[in-house]
Amino acid sequence: METSLYPPVKRFLESLGFEAKGEVCGCDVVALDKGEPAALIIAELKVSFTLELVLQAVERTPVCDEVWLAVRASLRGRGREADPRVKKLCRMLGFGLLSVFNSGRVELLVEPVPWRPRIDKKRRSRIADEHRRRRGDPTAGGSTRRPIMTAYRQQALDCAAALSDHPARPRDLKAEMPDAAKILLDNVYGWFERVERGVYTLSDAGRAALAAWSAEIPPPLKLSAGCAV
Repeated sequence: METSLYPPVKRFLESLGFEAKGEVCGCDVVALDKGEPAALIIAELKVSFTLELVLQAVERTPVCDEVWLAVRASLRGRGREADPRVKKLCRMLGFGLLSVFNSGRVELLVEPVPWRPRIDKKRRSRIADEHRRRRGDPTAGGSTRRPIMTAYRQQALDCAAALSDHPARPRDLKAEMPDAAKILLDNVYGWFERVERGVYTLSDAGRAALAAWSAEIPPPLKLSAGCAV
């Protein structure tokens, strides 16, 4: 029962210099200090970490100085409260997180302090670059049943389409596909085969890919007369 969490949480907050009381205006725990004006803390209690607990805390945010979430400590420490993503969520929202043991011990997992994530410039740049390089908007958000049409896959399909009639060298494709040499050499999807040094053709997997992705492929690249091998 959530009420079993109340005494330990009350003692914890009072050890910080607050006077705590239960069920005040719909809040599980409200604590005030002796300052002027008094700092006001609201704690919400749940047997386990749930979305409902987070939503309750969000509702409390405009009316207090700090919000604490208190949950029962799971056996062997394998509950959601131990999940690094849960702790990160609490830090992002500025919520404190407490884990309450059957013994009455309270463990502070996350302090309720304002937090701003460190910008991951490399990852941010990679996301923006993928957005810019992707031709059109080929994959609906939320898609899970088909491979995502990335910019790389689009370029690989361009190369496959260009090789659909004749083998070719990377330099033959470079004018329209600057990354053709790397795509053919890496052969990530197994779509290409090397006929001889520096000359590539389509594999059976490549022809199957052209058929499967036909709606996504632009008209074949017209190679110059000297490009066919």
